[in-house]
Amino acid sequence: MDAPSKIGDRSTSDVVVRLRTLEGRDEWIYCHSDILVEKSKYFADRLSDNWPTCQILDSRNCVEVYCQELDFDHHVNVLRLFYVVIDGSVDDLWNGVKNALGILQVGIQLGCPQIVTACVNYLEAVPWEESEEEEILRIIPGMGSEVEPILARLQPVNLSAIRGIFISTLRFAMSSPPSLMNDLKSSAQEQLEYMVTEDDDSPLLIADDDIKSEVKDCVGRLFSRFNNLLEVYLCEPAESVDEAGKMTLFKSYLADFSWACQLLSKLEIMRVFVNSWVDASDKVVAIMQSSPTVEMIGIKLKVVEVVAKVLESIGYGTVILPTTKRLHMVKIWLPFVRITKPLIDSVMTSDDDSLEFKIDCELWQSLESTFVSILLALPSVNQAEILTEWLENEYIRYPDLTEAFEVWCYRSKVANRRLALIEGGHCAL
Repeated sequence: MDAPSKIGDRSTSDVVVRLRTLEGRDEWIYCHSDILVEKSKYFADRLSDNWPTCQILDSRNCVEVYCQELDFDHHVNVLRLFYVVIDGSVDDLWNGVKNALGILQVGIQLGCPQIVTACVNYLEAVPWEESEEEEILRIIPGMGSEVEPILARLQPVNLSAIRGIFISTLRFAMSSPPSLMNDLKSSAQEQLEYMVTEDDDSPLLIADDDIKSEVKDCVGRLFSRFNNLLEVYLCEPAESVDEAGKMTLFKSYLADFSWACQLLSKLEIMRVFVNSWVDASDKVVAIMQSSPTVEMIGIKLKVVEVVAKVLESIGYGTVILPTTKRLHMVKIWLPFVRITKPLIDSVMTSDDDSLEFKIDCELWQSLESTFVSILLALPSVNQAEILTEWLENEYIRYPDLTEAFEVWCYRSKVANRRLALIEGGHCAL
């Protein structure tokens, strides 16, 4: 049997491929016409009898190929691959994604179906770095249908698949898995928010009634488990409240609630959460008051974060509640926040490294504004009751209800005149 031909073997070569660039680079590569014709349509055409002219170089047929300097090495690699058996048995021919992309482009230009197929199979299967993915998106879309499999992982997904993964992720994100899975759960929560957020791109999923119903069901189950924990706390001795396992579970629920508020706000279904929190508020405050430990202060901080989101929905009309419920929320959470803030401030002052108790000052300011907003929407007699208690309280500095007090004074002073004018107008009519 004849020995296989080798690229660059001048003694057996019958054709020279002359690679040239506009920058003046010029390289002669000794090849074999039978291999070039078999592996490349471009070379088959150039070496056929139908080609009008035939150059001679070093007593051999010569085919000149002009290329960009950046693509020079890729052309050399393609010529070398003509002499390699590409049957899928060897996977390390490409030296990475970037090199494979260069070879693929040259393979398409020179009409090399075997190399193109092998490159596509490689690029479709291997992982990409972010920069490589951007390069693929820049190059591949304009190269034709034969390279489309490379983009399979980047294609838009049908709505049914999106809904399926959203619901599965939602159920996991609102479950109570072992603590070892907290990182996975946090990631699931982040991705759910990302799916429904409109940024530079449209939301991945527009929540319809079925999706919203599923979210509400998950919130209901989350609160059901939370209420069961509250009952356990209320039925057991006070010292058992400080048990590490229960406190960890309590913190986990509060973290879930804080995240759930963000998701529900985006979906415009905060009402289901607010109503459930209103129902649980008395129990939560009773438990918070039962233990003054530093660990419980950390939980109180998490409670404040959830309360701020709930009261904001009430105070600015996102969720409409009857007067009795709004009044109840002010009466139960105003004293709690008033007492909790100094406790948190004292811990932060005594332990500057205690990151657990760090809280954004804007949250306290926002909470103060929310109380003022809710208070001013209550009947004036209820406002007077709350303001009287505030003025007599030692914690008068926070929340500062001065704005509500001033508005109440003005409204009360002019009330008879305003209402008389209104009644007079009615009589005139």
